[in-house]
Amino acid sequence: MKLIRFLRAALLLSMATLGADQLAFAENARDIVMAQRQPQTLLPQTDQMPITESQVAEDPVMAQVAYLQTEWARIKYRVPDENAQLSAIHKLEDHAEKVSAAYPDRAEPKIWEGIILSTDAGIVKGLSALGKVKKAKALFETALHENPQALDGSAYTSLGSLYYQVPGWPVAFGDNEQAEKHLKQALQINPEGIDPNFFYGDFLLQDGRLDDAKTYLERALRAPDRPDRSLADAGRRQEIKAKLAEIHEKVKDKSKPRYN
Repeated sequence: MKLIRFLRAALLLSMATLGADQLAFAENARDIVMAQRQPQTLLPQTDQMPITESQVAEDPVMAQVAYLQTEWARIKYRVPDENAQLSAIHKLEDHAEKVSAAYPDRAEPKIWEGIILSTDAGIVKGLSALGKVKKAKALFETALHENPQALDGSAYTSLGSLYYQVPGWPVAFGDNEQAEKHLKQALQINPEGIDPNFFYGDFLLQDGRLDDAKTYLERALRAPDRPDRSLADAGRRQEIKAKLAEIHEKVKDKSKPRYN
């Protein structure tokens, strides 16, 4: 009964706060409530919100996190138009902020709110994006304080990636030493994960350590699939292949004879 009451509340929250194009989550919540009333009925599993019965029963907040994850992947990898991407990511930001506020003692929503803000900043680029990345940084730091192991150390990965991708002082907080420190901590928690290996490999590439970068990027390419993250994994693997191609071109260029 507690689960049903929670899901009813989630449905009302989603209906009140999301736009018409994002009511898939609310519809799923309604279906879950109905499934709970009917014994032997499985919970729905859709592209919009891959969610298992055990996730909802054991930890309802993960239903919200699953929605943020899959909607982020859809926006990032399946929405080619930049204006449409920004419109969708802004709506997802609003929802992520509400989820973080609803679960103030949980690190997972904060991590995903920070990832979504970082993605928005990556689309916008330039100085106008600094407010987003600074907020993301604060969210990742709070998540690390609350639970550094959450989502397989994803806050370390995400914070480390910010440190090497944003400008340094006096413009912003970019810092390669902090980037490497956090990315290595992420790898200690999740040594075989696709994201920590990808971002550390990308950091090494940006730092000119091509051989090491290739090692970590190839490890990322071999990483096992994540449950219910097929779209995100496929998109990430395309990014990995692009980085490996970049390394190949850099190595080839270095091997060319130089004539004065």
